[in-house]
Amino acid sequence: MGNAIAVTADTFDSEVLQSSIPVLVDFWAAWCGPCRMIAPFVEAVAEEFAGKAKVAKVDVDSNQSLAMRYGIMGIPALLIFKGGQVVEQMVGARGKDEIADALRRHVS
Repeated sequence: MGNAIAVTADTFDSEVLQSSIPVLVDFWAAWCGPCRMIAPFVEAVAEEFAGKAKVAKVDVDSNQSLAMRYGIMGIPALLIFKGGQVVEQMVGARGKDEIADALRRHVS
């Protein structure tokens, strides 16, 4: 997984909600074609923003409670958290530039 970290229901609060830097969370599943398609983009963004923002991946099949908690109806869903709150979300496959631009808006 490289620079992106796998997050579960057990680690979500500490890794995402309590993070001192913005966190891009990719809600995905192994069977989801568009999720697999954007995975390299998410990884590239994780590398580009290393130290300035965190990138986390949540497998919705293993963490259904998190998907329900954030109202994830379609995947891939990319949510950006800052200060423990969702500040932006994108649903569906997106290009690397669009993902990076969205995250850039929340990195100080």
